[in-house]
Amino acid sequence: MRTAMLRSIHSSLQKSSSSTLLRRSYSSESAPERKVAVLGAAGGIGQPLALLMKLNPLVSSLSLYDIAGTPGVAADVSHINTRSEVVGFMGEENLGKALEGADVVIIPAGVPRKPGMTRDDLFNINAGIVKGLCTAIAKYCPHALVNMISNPVNSTVPIASEVFKKAGTYDEKRLFGVTTLDVVRAKTFYAGKAKVPVAGVNVPVVGGHAGVTILPLFSQATPQANNLSDEEIVALTKRTQDGGTEVVEAKAGKGSATLSMAYAGAIFADACLKGLNGVPDVVECSFVQSNVTELPFFASKVRLGKNGVEEVLGLGSLSDYEKQGLEALMPELKSSIEKGIKFANQN
Repeated sequence: MRTAMLRSIHSSLQKSSSSTLLRRSYSSESAPERKVAVLGAAGGIGQPLALLMKLNPLVSSLSLYDIAGTPGVAADVSHINTRSEVVGFMGEENLGKALEGADVVIIPAGVPRKPGMTRDDLFNINAGIVKGLCTAIAKYCPHALVNMISNPVNSTVPIASEVFKKAGTYDEKRLFGVTTLDVVRAKTFYAGKAKVPVAGVNVPVVGGHAGVTILPLFSQATPQANNLSDEEIVALTKRTQDGGTEVVEAKAGKGSATLSMAYAGAIFADACLKGLNGVPDVVECSFVQSNVTELPFFASKVRLGKNGVEEVLGLGSLSDYEKQGLEALMPELKSSIEKGIKFANQN
């Protein structure tokens, strides 16, 4: 039973949302050496994310960093009989060693949301943490693909970009805000309401990664369900936007969406690794530097490749409801982006 379950997890990690036969059959025998660093690895997202990355056959070296608690997490995860070698690093004095040679850096570090908190409430704490970590990334692994999970992503990605610009290492193709959980939720909720198997569902989610800035494009969902009313689409949109709050309230002060976020983070990191390894047609939604709208950063479908972003894809055709949602999200997203840039330049 346990072996079957592990095989199933292992298999699902080898597939991203738009798997092709070629990508499914891509195995560790032909995979190059790849180092992945998780910053914040002892936290609520970091621990399950470390576990999921240990199960990924594309990872040869797994570096786990946090300010405390990392040796235990690293020891635990290192006993799992998969390809990657695991090393734990604790304390700021060891951050450089954790990052050296990393191909992908995943950042779930920072404080989680609690009931009543908005992502903006997290800003003052997490903004400083992200700035410090990105300063080290610029120094020790400036060419790594950076996967930003720390909230508020709408502000932390712009902070990272400014830190990298100041260090002279910024490459817009290598910085990603991880919005995959919005896609995961949209797929799950849509499949449940449309009564279709979730494995075959795809739903692009654009905009940002907080509240109304999250815009699922159910008009572009596949398979297209013609049985959903306008009211149901509105309800699905709202539930996708409020998915994080739903979990925070359900956990009643004992955590946020750590497990589903770790899963989504692992899916996106897997896509980045496949892109680096030259697997064709790897497309995921992500919050990146973009010309899709007038805003400097925006989440949309992105084709991933050997240099990170190969192509930022457009929004496609939108329903009238989605056009309204797009218009409504722009001021808040603009404000969040500017807040991040201002913080990076003032501190």
